[in-house]
Amino acid sequence: MVSNPSPRLEDALPAAFSGSRVVVTGAAGFLGSHLCERLIAYGASAVGLDDLSTGRTRNLVALDEVDAFELLPHDVTLPLAVPGEVDHVFHLASPASPRDYGLAPVRTLVTGSAGTLHALTLAAQKQARIVVASTSEVYGDPLLHPQQEEHWGNVNPVGPRSMYDEAKRYAEALTVAFARTAQVSSAIVRIFNTYGPRMRPDDGRAVPTFIAQALTDQPLTVAGDGSQTRSLCFVDDTVTGLLALAASQELGPVNIGNPHEITMLQLAETIRRLTGSMSPIIHTELPGDDPRRRCPDITRARQLLGWEPTVRLEDGLSRTIDAARVTASDPVPTGGAR
Repeated sequence: MVSNPSPRLEDALPAAFSGSRVVVTGAAGFLGSHLCERLIAYGASAVGLDDLSTGRTRNLVALDEVDAFELLPHDVTLPLAVPGEVDHVFHLASPASPRDYGLAPVRTLVTGSAGTLHALTLAAQKQARIVVASTSEVYGDPLLHPQQEEHWGNVNPVGPRSMYDEAKRYAEALTVAFARTAQVSSAIVRIFNTYGPRMRPDDGRAVPTFIAQALTDQPLTVAGDGSQTRSLCFVDDTVTGLLALAASQELGPVNIGNPHEITMLQLAETIRRLTGSMSPIIHTELPGDDPRRRCPDITRARQLLGWEPTVRLEDGLSRTIDAARVTASDPVPTGGAR
């Protein structure tokens, strides 16, 4: 069930995408698969590109028999060639969890550089509008709270998260360069922590880690003392924000996230309660360069796009837990969650 967007967007977005042809890189990933489903629901046709290094074809099982959707195996670090007209491009391809980009640091950097160049080049060739997915990680361990788009960030360029941070910061610079030279209509979205069904339980992020541990009565592993905060946005809301930005003429960057802040210890306790688990909570070593606070200022998204999140945290977590029960045979993580 897709959550209802705000009244303004509920009518505008289907009209904006009905009959359009859209390319989505990273289509078999957690976020990409939800985006493809929404596009099809709005009457668009979608071409998904994914090398399946972190994405899974089962994320797209609902679109298996849909003529308006096509999945093409492709590595975005190689030039993109999509025949026919294209109206929009969403560039989501990238390892997105600390575990994934930690295991593939060079790959992550090349995806953010060459992959973004190829996505922008495709959009320029097709005269399509492109939304390039950046991240709240560009703020690093922020000196400003909540984080506004004008904040330049506090990032360690050689730290343990630098492969992801710098890949996204470079992708933003490249997107702006294309826009300023009038080669393409482009937009930058800074996505804050997003959660929901289809997250891999072993990808190292807090929500799927805690849920997988709770459902199997294993200890919930909270990094550090658990006082560090995150702001969690349900995937349906994030997808609505991406579409709203694509339907606008804004370049951005625009923060898309939920400004409700929660500590990691509170999150673990909430998930334990919602699952009915008796799992203990244990504390593990805090990873290097782990941000202490993370919360978006979404004033720009509200004013320019008419967007704000609508799904309450406990409602979204309950839906995520229900979905995770179906895939409870997946590997259960043991390390600290981030």
